[in-house]
Amino acid sequence: MPSKKQKFDDINTFENCFQYTCFNAQNSFALKGKWKQNYFKNNNPIVIELGCGQGEYTIGLAQQYKNINYIGVDMKGNRLWTGANQAIQRNLTNVAFIRTTIDCITHCFDENEVSEIWITFPDPNVEKPRTRKRLTNPIFLNKYQCILIPNGLIHLKTDNLSFYNYTLEVLKELECKIHSNTNDLYQHNPTNKEELTSIKTYYETLFFKQGFTIKYVCFELNKNKKQQLNC
Repeated sequence: MPSKKQKFDDINTFENCFQYTCFNAQNSFALKGKWKQNYFKNNNPIVIELGCGQGEYTIGLAQQYKNINYIGVDMKGNRLWTGANQAIQRNLTNVAFIRTTIDCITHCFDENEVSEIWITFPDPNVEKPRTRKRLTNPIFLNKYQCILIPNGLIHLKTDNLSFYNYTLEVLKELECKIHSNTNDLYQHNPTNKEELTSIKTYYETLFFKQGFTIKYVCFELNKNKKQQLNC
């Protein structure tokens, strides 16, 4: 297994991996608005995984759906290396990764450029002062709305009950449309999506083995509740 330093060096050479700070992204991220034509070379929908870690969902979905483009986003370069390297080894041309913070997401994608978002086992930031860092906080939801197509779906999987309940409360307050949800996915899969249970992240596997139930919600943002943002 390569060292952490070697992984960071590798990422700089991976053609499917891009590293951007918010400063760089604000100063013309070349692929913003041009992912399909300049990177994927097709007109297929783009789905992103936020906080993708080792990219289990990005890779798993890309293998199942070759007619969809997938992009994993995470700040941890040594984790991102795993997914990017697997994509290269498996010759997955419908995969890319961005090393950046989720705060920068509107600098990486243009309006209506993303068809769907997956948020898989993010840090629940359970302490109340860290509420603003939760990836389903209205601040982040507003950013997602800037890049999603109309009626674009967002999927959340988590083991944390308080984070799951918090998300449901936010969605209710914003009058978002919930398509499906469950507080125990492996006892009740509310959809026909096989990937909900067939693909497991590192943290999902860890928490599930410890006896935690897996929560899931699929929702659509309310465009009428969108705040003013420079998308």
